[in-house]
Amino acid sequence: MNTFEEIYSVVAKIPKGKVMTYKQVATIVGTTPRVVGFAMAGNKNTGKVPCHRVIDSQGKLRGYGYGGITIKKQLLEHEGIPFLNEDTIDLKTAQLL
Repeated sequence: MNTFEEIYSVVAKIPKGKVMTYKQVATIVGTTPRVVGFAMAGNKNTGKVPCHRVIDSQGKLRGYGYGGITIKKQLLEHEGIPFLNEDTIDLKTAQLL
């Protein structure tokens, strides 16, 4: 299994209503958060690999290829993820894995 496949495997296990940071995923796989970001940008199967559930370590939303940050936020809000403002999740009350 290559690094991107390992990343997709970890992200595929993030349940609805929970999020992980790029750094958390990177630590599990043994890579860097930047590589996780590259993998998320290349994700072609958002139904199986819910890359909208991966955020940065400050709770900020980063790029989302399927409609941008607006869609990413809508998906997360629909799952009950609390926000502080337009692009930042409330990490104190969010369900981090």
